[in-house]
Amino acid sequence: MENITYNSLTLQLEGLSISNDSPQLMFVFLLFSYVFIIVANVGIAFMIIFDNSLHQPMYLLFCNLPFNDVLGNSIMVPRVLADILRPPSERLISYYECVAQAFTSHIYGTASHTVLMIMAFDRYVAICNPLRYSAIMSTRMVLKLTVSAWGVAFVLVGILLGLTVRLNRCRTLISNPYCDNASLFKLSCESVVINNIYGLTFTVVLFTSSIGSIVLTYTRITVVCLTSRNKSLNSKALKTCSTHLLVFLIMVFNGMSIITLHRFPQYSDFRKLCTIFFHIIPGSLNPIIYGVQSTEIKKLLSKLKRMLPHP
Repeated sequence: MENITYNSLTLQLEGLSISNDSPQLMFVFLLFSYVFIIVANVGIAFMIIFDNSLHQPMYLLFCNLPFNDVLGNSIMVPRVLADILRPPSERLISYYECVAQAFTSHIYGTASHTVLMIMAFDRYVAICNPLRYSAIMSTRMVLKLTVSAWGVAFVLVGILLGLTVRLNRCRTLISNPYCDNASLFKLSCESVVINNIYGLTFTVVLFTSSIGSIVLTYTRITVVCLTSRNKSLNSKALKTCSTHLLVFLIMVFNGMSIITLHRFPQYSDFRKLCTIFFHIIPGSLNPIIYGVQSTEIKKLLSKLKRMLPHP
């Protein structure tokens, strides 16, 4: 009779499937991407925090994105980098570290949606109700929106992982470069019907709320811009909303790609790469997109550049 190890506290990560000729190339690419993500996101967050001219609701809410990008990539990329240099048999991770990694990874994905939702609300108030913008988007409201975005993410993901950790495990191989909820509950030999139902409901509710709020917000903004003859208002709306919409579309495209590829096991290697890019691409592009589009941030960067000593 085959021996089965139940509830092992040591798991094995399958990792990325990389040919023998390219692990160093992949390592260098991920390392430079990670360093850029940390430097760019921490840099833009510090600029917003320490420059009083950027203490506006839009930028204060945006600060949640750099924090989320640094958090999501720091919990995943260093581990993937280490595993690239290890043989498959040595890609081991403790069960508790795996759960923490899965929790943080799902917090990253969920908060990406909820933060962009509260940023959409800010743009809606700024363009559709500009005279009351300062009264509505007070410091108290910014704090409430931020707490709500992260609170919803923690509750939804807490339930998601709570349903998984209750299961007994009879397998030890994580078929992924890093731990996530699906990889964890697939270790169980028990029924995972409840996990699948909640996971599907969780995904549908999150995507429906996120996409629905963006569609409603931008429909209203478009109507206001079309009926307004204020060129300054229309220019401001185009600049700020196009930035927000581009970031949102990148995130949705990444998320949809991973969900779709889960339905095609024959593309598992490609799906693994997409899960890595789901963290790296938004984390790299967000500071660039907002830095290029924001007049205030560009002015501050120009000022800092002039302060640097020239050879």
